[in-house]
Amino acid sequence: MSLRLQMLQVARLAPRVLEESAGLVRGFFIRQLADGAAPDRAGKPDLYYTIFALAGAEATGGLPAPAGPLHRKLAAWLESFGDGASLDFIHLGALARCRAALGLTTNRGRLLARMEAHRTADGGYHENPGAPHGHAYGCFVALGAYQDAGLPVPEPLRMVQCLKLLETPDGGWGNVRHMREGTVPATAAAVTLLHQLEMPIHQTVGDWLLRCQHESGGWLAMPGAPIPDLLSTATALHALACLERPLPEPARERCLDFIDSLWNADGGFHGHWADDDLDAEYTFYGLLALGHLTL
Repeated sequence: MSLRLQMLQVARLAPRVLEESAGLVRGFFIRQLADGAAPDRAGKPDLYYTIFALAGAEATGGLPAPAGPLHRKLAAWLESFGDGASLDFIHLGALARCRAALGLTTNRGRLLARMEAHRTADGGYHENPGAPHGHAYGCFVALGAYQDAGLPVPEPLRMVQCLKLLETPDGGWGNVRHMREGTVPATAAAVTLLHQLEMPIHQTVGDWLLRCQHESGGWLAMPGAPIPDLLSTATALHALACLERPLPEPARERCLDFIDSLWNADGGFHGHWADDDLDAEYTFYGLLALGHLTL
């Protein structure tokens, strides 16, 4: 099962916890897509945020009907990017995922060729073509794009090699080489990728992730971070599920309380306690976290 479908499968469980509020969340995602593309935090149409709006809509009731005006508007906007010649690496990956969600197959090979130009000498992927070392997030973006295109990532063991070089002395992973402490998003990305590639993962990584849980129930982005956030919480829960490390019940209840503290009656989730805005990305992470807490 691909990265995208694996997360969708879990996010679809969130309405069990949301109950009557599930309709508000779906309404939020549909409003994000109303103009044919989800906006970024500055209000501009953005491929990256559209990934999450599409995934959230699919998880809470399904995508807009293929014959409907919203689906046609979305498809036309995505097709306007062609093979992604004008896009950076992150938005190339976003285009691949959005197109897969809507079942679009044109320009698939050329889009992936553009992504492959970001392959690094150590086997990973980096935002800048020609960079010598890959990033954990770059590997995550690339694998997801290939999976959504229905093709295997070239030389997957080279990607594993890159991830090995991103391990940190404290037992986690950093997004870049030579970090002394791991971060939860990078560690979660590495665990999820290795799980997808059917590589062994030492169970002590689960211990490291559990130590990053804040007393409030959410996860810190890294040891010593000032407050927990929803991205770190959702990705930590996803990685722990890959490791088959269930949360003890008291920790699960605290996590539910933390996620509830970020809920907004408009149907979205804030990214953390100091975040005044709502967007499709964090709202999807709210679904992903809640879905894992139902398992």
